[in-house]
Amino acid sequence: MQLSVNQIRKQYAEMLAVDDLSFEVKSGEIFALLGPNGAGKSSTIRMLIGLTYPDTGEIVFSIDKGQTKTQLVSADFGYLPEERGLYQETNIQDTLVYMGQLKGMTKSDALQQTDVWLTSFDLIERKKDQLKTLSKGNQQKVQLISAIIHRPKIVFLDEPFSGLDPVNQEKVIAFLQLLKHQGTTIILSAHQMSLVEKLADRFLLMNEGKATLYGSIKDIREAAQLGTKLTVTFSEKVVIESFELTEQVVQVSSIDSHNIQFTLAPQCHVPRFLQTMLAEHQIESLQTAQPSLHDIYINSVKGAA
Repeated sequence: MQLSVNQIRKQYAEMLAVDDLSFEVKSGEIFALLGPNGAGKSSTIRMLIGLTYPDTGEIVFSIDKGQTKTQLVSADFGYLPEERGLYQETNIQDTLVYMGQLKGMTKSDALQQTDVWLTSFDLIERKKDQLKTLSKGNQQKVQLISAIIHRPKIVFLDEPFSGLDPVNQEKVIAFLQLLKHQGTTIILSAHQMSLVEKLADRFLLMNEGKATLYGSIKDIREAAQLGTKLTVTFSEKVVIESFELTEQVVQVSSIDSHNIQFTLAPQCHVPRFLQTMLAEHQIESLQTAQPSLHDIYINSVKGAA
């Protein structure tokens, strides 16, 4: 399922939550909505799933055989809200079967899928336990299963990594990659930049209801115009004060007495920069790195502030 969003706008009283926002999501891709709290991500997701409606603009879903919809029905999509809402007093199996039946599944199909996903998340032995007996992380896994148990064509996930330790974060990444492999379109919002960078195909960075950067990691790196990070190991001890900011260097930070990290300007000619440095210092090694999604995110938010 593909999604096209064209100039949507949403205002609540005096607050403009989403301002003239446009983007597209391709069928079967993982698409990340990113931005600080209050950027408009959750407001956008609520409009996409039909909990609210845009004041102006258009949302169009493209389905198989050229069919389009401007609003999804319940069975079309899965939704993981940021605020959790499962029944704490009900056992896990009954909860998931009930959620599946609400989405149009038969009871037998819902039972079968419940066992499949609980096994995948190492929770099959606890399927008769009440939800309130689970840890926050395990409750999050049950909530994730409830969003996809009916095998929807498109899934909206608001903070899917919330409450998960690193081991379970990796399980959720594998879970989302499996959904993608099965052809599910996934739209997620999250604050864990390192996880999102390795998972998503394309990104939309938002701030104050507007798009600031949009596209693949390559696209947004080029648009952000952040320079390469260069980490240099010197043979002798060096002090950070001996290095000055220039047109080629926008930031200098000390790692330790032998290692300095330089953030280079986009227009910096790296070989010439190193040649100048070699005239004054003996270098043992160096490493270069492209700006991470975290770097781009922070710079985007600062630039739009």
